Amino acid sequence: MNVKFLGACREVGRSAVIVEAGENCCLFDYGVMMNHSVRFPVHISPKDLDGIFLSHAHLDHSGLIPLFYLSKRLPLYGVEPTFEFTKLLIKDFIKISGYFLPYEYIDLEAMMDHCIPVNYRNEFDFKGIKVNFLNAGHIPGSSQILIEGDGKRVLYTGDFNANETRTLGSADLDYGDLDAVITESTYAAEDHPKRSDVEKEFVSNTTEIVENDGTVLVPAFGVGRSQEIATVLAAHNFKYPVFMDGMALSATEILRNYPKSLKDSDLFEKAVKKTRWINSWNDRRKAVKTPCVIISPAGMLKGGTAIFYMQEVVKNRNNGIFLVSFQIPGTPGSILLEKRKFMIQGRSRNVEANVQKFDFTSHGGRSNIQEILSKFDSKTKVFTIHGEEVNCVKLASWVSKELGLEAHAPKPGEKFTI
Repeated sequence: MNVKFLGACREVGRSAVIVEAGENCCLFDYGVMMNHSVRFPVHISPKDLDGIFLSHAHLDHSGLIPLFYLSKRLPLYGVEPTFEFTKLLIKDFIKISGYFLPYEYIDLEAMMDHCIPVNYRNEFDFKGIKVNFLNAGHIPGSSQILIEGDGKRVLYTGDFNANETRTLGSADLDYGDLDAVITESTYAAEDHPKRSDVEKEFVSNTTEIVENDGTVLVPAFGVGRSQEIATVLAAHNFKYPVFMDGMALSATEILRNYPKSLKDSDLFEKAVKKTRWINSWNDRRKAVKTPCVIISPAGMLKGGTAIFYMQEVVKNRNNGIFLVSFQIPGTPGSILLEKRKFMIQGRSRNVEANVQKFDFTSHGGRSNIQEILSKFDSKTKVFTIHGEEVNCVKLASWVSKELGLEAHAPKPGEKFTI
């Protein structure tokens, strides 16, 4: 079995891995990187592929998959609501970045016509290869992908979380013997605070601001994080108004159709019923003048309806801006945290509002990753991807020195034999 790395090599973004088993060539994810510009993985021709396995919907894993449907019609496997979330995100991506992209909306539609939903732990045969999707605990529908072919078993973790959240249970870690594991390294160098402590602090600080007639803006990823924040507030019986806006509304509506993808669908439904939906500009103007919580994409403040709220919220020190999503260096959210400044109508403005960051991560931390890798036997090869270069290299070095396993932090285009 051969593994070739096309992206997410010593970086976070544009995940793409090729696995060749026998005469089959399968692609695991094919995402984009969106920092200051859109960047793509190493190219592979559709004619060289037999199928695609999608770990989850986020654009750094899914954003370039429609490219394969300009001419060829490949089977695309995933666990719902992955496909519906993917369509939602890529439609928005086309709208924002259309002229940068090598595909159009019609290619997205062709992709959707070739989606094959599968269930967790429901092993199936793909042209002689055994394939199993395991729960990843990252966002609803997220998967780790385990394949077996040519007498070898290889695990691709995608993005995974070994800790429970309000909306999801923990990742399925029952892998059995493996010959290789391709693991994310996003937080391989740091641990996260205890989730219950983060929730308590978040709810307490939010309550304090709202009770002092302030508005708390929570910029959050539209798929996954926005729903998690609403559910956290419901779980703590937050008694003040909670509004939701933008893409988060569409993602919430999708998720209501897949209650089995949630840990506690009753709690989620309680959160939805307690949340007021923003449907117009008039609603936005009213909400931003109300002592309340407003959950709105984009999580890094690069766009979305959160930008409208920022124009008002930043002016008043009684207000709060609570960041709950990962902040890529150089993004508006990152600059806000570092300098307390935000660009409004082309000018950098000082932010008077209370700015805080809360670690509501959906990735495992250093201890999680090290504990999981420690359980593999000496034959298991480890490949560290989807992390900043220092994290990928450090994790591979730790695996080699502490566990005595063969480990690599691959570079784009590198190929290995399992």
